[in-house]
Amino acid sequence: MNYLRRRLSDSSFVANLPNGYMMDLQRSSSSTSSPASPATERRQLPAQQNQPAQLPQQNQQAPPRTATSGGGFLSSFSSVVKTAQIASAVQAKASAHAEAAAAAASAAPAKPAVHKPKVLLVIDDPHTDWSKYFRGRKLNGEYEIRVEQAEFSEINLASYVNSGCTVDMLVNRGGTKVIRSFKPDFVLIRQHAYSMTPGEDFRNLVIGLHYGAVPSVNSLFSIYNFCSKPWVFSHMIKLYETLGPENFPLNEQTFFPNHTQMLPTATFPVVVKMGHAHAGMGKIKVESANDFQDITSVVAIAKTYATAEPFVDSKYDIRIQKIGNNYKAYMRTSISGNWKANTGSAMLEQIAMTDRYRVWVDSCSEMFGGLEICAVKAVHGKDGKDYIIEVMDSSMPLIGEHVEEDRQLICDLVISKMAFALLGVTIPQTSTSKTQSGPQTTQPRRAAGGPRSASGSPSQSGQASPQRARSATTSPSQAFQPGPIPSSGSASQKQAPQLNKSQSLTNTFSETLRGNITDDEAKAETIRSLRQSFASLFSD
Repeated sequence: MNYLRRRLSDSSFVANLPNGYMMDLQRSSSSTSSPASPATERRQLPAQQNQPAQLPQQNQQAPPRTATSGGGFLSSFSSVVKTAQIASAVQAKASAHAEAAAAAASAAPAKPAVHKPKVLLVIDDPHTDWSKYFRGRKLNGEYEIRVEQAEFSEINLASYVNSGCTVDMLVNRGGTKVIRSFKPDFVLIRQHAYSMTPGEDFRNLVIGLHYGAVPSVNSLFSIYNFCSKPWVFSHMIKLYETLGPENFPLNEQTFFPNHTQMLPTATFPVVVKMGHAHAGMGKIKVESANDFQDITSVVAIAKTYATAEPFVDSKYDIRIQKIGNNYKAYMRTSISGNWKANTGSAMLEQIAMTDRYRVWVDSCSEMFGGLEICAVKAVHGKDGKDYIIEVMDSSMPLIGEHVEEDRQLICDLVISKMAFALLGVTIPQTSTSKTQSGPQTTQPRRAAGGPRSASGSPSQSGQASPQRARSATTSPSQAFQPGPIPSSGSASQKQAPQLNKSQSLTNTFSETLRGNITDDEAKAETIRSLRQSFASLFSD
């Protein structure tokens, strides 16, 4: 041991060692002559703990200092453990902060996704502003509806296989006409797509919309089929053959593809309709064979087809309309004496919707794949029989007092069809109108200034006559129409007979005022006498 101490204390040996090698041993060897006290060793212990790499060598070269070397090793191990614990705590704290941030982000309300509005193209005249009916409405609560309205004459389009249909619409901004382009997502057509008037054949636009696969109400397929009245009538003949003359009393009609086959019929008078005649145009009442020959020459110049049907001496016209699941029936009587009830002054009234009328309109609504909006026109003759003469599609005019309600019904129908066609979502059509399975009985509402009916309008019985309101104006759309009243029961409604016009004129308030022993009885008598006087104008 003394030899080792002398060897380590040799300056030449220590000088040959690498820099910093066994520095502690050098210090310990130099201090062997004066052993350290326990207090001194305790002071040296922290300094030795900071040099863990030198402890093994000190252990080998200086066995007497094993206790001090063992303490440095344990201290180094504990410092490593403490460092690992601190790192683990920091990592746990960071993950806790991350989890808290994620929880706060999930708890925060997500921003609603902004969807591109769906474009609705409405083809109608400018007198009706359809944008106000769709204002604030959304598809499935997510997509806004942007309405673009124009007439057929104001639009042009181009359709592609991959990119669909692009419409160019001519609009007037500040007195300057500009063209705006857009891609419609849905179409509502409220105009006739074809007229024999020069420049009013827009069937090419219907083909373009169908080519671009644009969904619509009614379907573009049905709209194109309605561009020819005889073509529609040929499908009504199939309904006549299926349902029979009792359930579907279709008026007789003869079709002539051109003037060469137009021969006088056996009976007169007849009504000749030239080409695609609609809205009362192109219809002539022919009284004799000579007049028929004159009309034949006119058809030859027009170079079109024509139809001839027996003239029905009518008491009034009947119109049954269907918008979605809503039904209404109207009666129109000519006051001016014209054989066309829609010409001159006429009286318009809403009547009860019977099962017979429902069969007519439901059967016609199945044509051409389905008609969501349609109307059936018929004539009630003086012989007491009904004759169906025409079916109209979505371009039908809206009449009566409930025009605003009908437009709202069309709006609800379009939104329902758009949601199904564009989003695949079925939305039930909501409306405030009447959709009972049985006949609808209506109660008239008087215009301001007219005679008032009984204040307490009781329910009608099964024998009640159709209630109606009257207008002697020249425009049927200006006539005021009745509203609904509660029915006494579905059974009594189904038993309600269809009364003729004279009964309706004289007994309008007889049921509603019966049993009221009040001051209203005098008013009812006055109204009844006025009605009887008015009914004498139309007596047989």
